[in-house]
Amino acid sequence: MPGNACPDGREPGGDGGALARARHLVLHGGGLPDAWAGQAQWRLLDVHFSRGLNFLVAWAAWRADTHRPRVLHCVACTASPPGADELLRAAPQCDELQPLARQLAEQCWGLLPGVHRLAFEGGRVLLTLCVGDAQALLRQQQPTADTVCLGPASDPDPWRMQTLKAVARCCRRGARLAAWGAPPSLPEALAASGFTVQAAANAPAGGDLLQATFDPPWQPRAGQPPLPHAALPDGQPPGHCLVVGAGLAGAAVAASLARRGWRVTVLDASAAPAAGASGLPAGVFASHVSPDDSVLSRLSRAGVRTTLQTLAALAPQAKGVEWDDTGVLEHGVDTPVRLAWEAGPGLDWSRPPTPQELHASHLSTDAPAAWHARGGWVSPPALVRRLLAQPAIAWHGNARVARLQRDGDGLWRALDDAGNLLDATLPGAELAVVCAGPASAGVAGVPLPLQMLRGQLAWGWHADAPSGAAWPAHPVNGHGNLVPCAPLAGPGQAPNAVTGTAHLGWVLGSTFERDQATLPVSPADEAAGRAANRDKLARLQPALAPVLAPAFAPGLPAVHTWAAVRCAAPDRLPLVGPLDAQALPGLWVSTAMGARGLTLALLCGELLAARLHGEPLPLQARLAQALASERL
Repeated sequence: MPGNACPDGREPGGDGGALARARHLVLHGGGLPDAWAGQAQWRLLDVHFSRGLNFLVAWAAWRADTHRPRVLHCVACTASPPGADELLRAAPQCDELQPLARQLAEQCWGLLPGVHRLAFEGGRVLLTLCVGDAQALLRQQQPTADTVCLGPASDPDPWRMQTLKAVARCCRRGARLAAWGAPPSLPEALAASGFTVQAAANAPAGGDLLQATFDPPWQPRAGQPPLPHAALPDGQPPGHCLVVGAGLAGAAVAASLARRGWRVTVLDASAAPAAGASGLPAGVFASHVSPDDSVLSRLSRAGVRTTLQTLAALAPQAKGVEWDDTGVLEHGVDTPVRLAWEAGPGLDWSRPPTPQELHASHLSTDAPAAWHARGGWVSPPALVRRLLAQPAIAWHGNARVARLQRDGDGLWRALDDAGNLLDATLPGAELAVVCAGPASAGVAGVPLPLQMLRGQLAWGWHADAPSGAAWPAHPVNGHGNLVPCAPLAGPGQAPNAVTGTAHLGWVLGSTFERDQATLPVSPADEAAGRAANRDKLARLQPALAPVLAPAFAPGLPAVHTWAAVRCAAPDRLPLVGPLDAQALPGLWVSTAMGARGLTLALLCGELLAARLHGEPLPLQARLAQALASERL
């Protein structure tokens, strides 16, 4: 077999036979690539992920097709996810699939039971991996499928009637289904579930391929959807969208919609992006842990995965300068850090620290702590600029939107304080998304129960720090957080202005000043904030604090203050979704990130886009419900 060509697999068995069967199942059985030609998206449901061969075949076909859909979705079910090594060993040894298999293997870590979104091709090929019982997960998620692949006969689960009914509920009318080596009872079971079954055809790789089309003679009864229906009408193409706010939330929404074909105009009151709460010089992202693996813990893992995927795709060359996945040590300060697992894939996320990791963080070996391997630091302004730097996104600064108004033509327009059009040259938009943080309620004209949270950071240059400071080797969080060493801005520039002549600095914070929204901070409040951050450092890093503490004295240049106002919902989770689909069609929101914008904003952008386009949800349905704007 030539090393640079995939085998044709005409003989059954071996890698070639498996590959030929996968190609015949996915492509011939699904009518691809002809069926997806010119479509905005195509949704493939693979009921038996196994070692990912069906997904690799679909991905390779998408890459090779000039008429491919803009976005390819694959929802795949597996009771037990394969490890990275297993995926690589099982992948056909050919130049077409091996690079794809390596990319897939690189993301197959930390696959706890639940739903995991893996992103490839800059977010245009998306794999939603459902780990657990296929029937239960499909009932919960209810993804819409254009093509369905059933698993091999050696795996009995796909042939269960309950699973087939769950699959049928996911199919749009006209969806095509294909199955290998089906038992004699399968055609009858499929017919009872609403499928029209074609005769099984012999395939080159051996075995019979059963094909069917979902076309029930009855009107399928819609079940209770995981979230209220808010998708665009079938056939409506992406148009123009106004996004109000150029922080992390707004930039994430703009990027997610631009990937799906929208023309996006981003309006912000400031002269530069990320001028509000997203303008901190550097911040920490890491998963939250709890002994019961709470909603926030699961949300944070989904968010960290999305953040890491985005950074690796957008700025791989800027690793170490604008971001780094160094890992994060969580110091429990006064209480133990308790994990929900002692073994398994959860350890890919968080585990007890080694003595060496504690030593590198200048903590005692008995300090209550956890090591978050999938964490790090990032410059939010740099990330925002990269998200907005897409041809389909137009950013407008010094554009303060007082409120949005839907005109008689059904289009949304931005108004200034006087009630006039903010910019007469801006076209109306079919969609408007409010990501204005504390100003979101006013801009939307809808009462939102947002609490203002002013936060103050301390930051400084390493060159100005006292000598002998015991800086930890990695970011530390717990009681506040510390980025001990990151390139910040050059002298005389704002700390959020990342330049090519960046200098190494540190960032510490933040305070939580509830119901405070006044900026700039008064001298008295600034002194209180400096003292509060100094006290956080004393608990977070007891070896570093005594050396650095004198530099916190008011008037000394070694420690600078940065402040901004964030906002939070009553349950401390973001608000994502439509504001009132009936009364205000086309008005959506992504806001209330609180102190977790770096962890959750990008995930929220993907959730908004998924709901708008009727795509598979990027996270478990119960977690999506926890973020949905309709909950309030």
